[in-house]
Amino acid sequence: MQGSVVQNIRNFFLLPEELAKRYGAVVFIACMRFETSKRKLQHLTFSDFYHCALSIMESWTYPESSPDFDDTDLDREFLLDLRELRLLIEKEKEHKHLVCMRLKPALLERSYQELEINFRTYSRALIGLGCNLHRSRDLRCLFLELVERCLEPWKQVSWSHADLRNFLTAYTQCASEVDVLREADVKSSWERYMAVVSSCLLRMYHT
Repeated sequence: MQGSVVQNIRNFFLLPEELAKRYGAVVFIACMRFETSKRKLQHLTFSDFYHCALSIMESWTYPESSPDFDDTDLDREFLLDLRELRLLIEKEKEHKHLVCMRLKPALLERSYQELEINFRTYSRALIGLGCNLHRSRDLRCLFLELVERCLEPWKQVSWSHADLRNFLTAYTQCASEVDVLREADVKSSWERYMAVVSSCLLRMYHT
């Protein structure tokens, strides 16, 4: 059934909006066949998955004005457009310099040196995830990939929640200053992608 899954649930089952949202998130996760049962995801609560599901539904599905609007299905054109993010890898040095300069005043020397050393790993994990989301298997494993490729490395170097928030903000904003992302469509896809990924990572990062 097309349209808003939450609104459809409210209309058919006469539920209050907050409860309908929760059921809607469950339906969405099931429709997308997201992997949620792996051992590495056991620390995540329903509230974590609910938060992430709503973020994805709000930003990665077809816009409400589209004839294809259905917030249990992702905007496939957007997922294909994310392959263009590989362009950022070619400008990795410039991106790294901008991020490190932005964050240097806020980081202790040890943290700054760690970021300089590991920036490539962090950046390629985030870009690689986006570039592969058009593949069904990679999409299904989104939460697992976020944990294994992003959250676990940050936990190993004892990043605080504030460190993570500062990094994701600087990383997203500085990429928009790199010339390969100045094209409106690519920049829009980048911001749309990172808004959701940042929201999910910050929610899933239990320190």
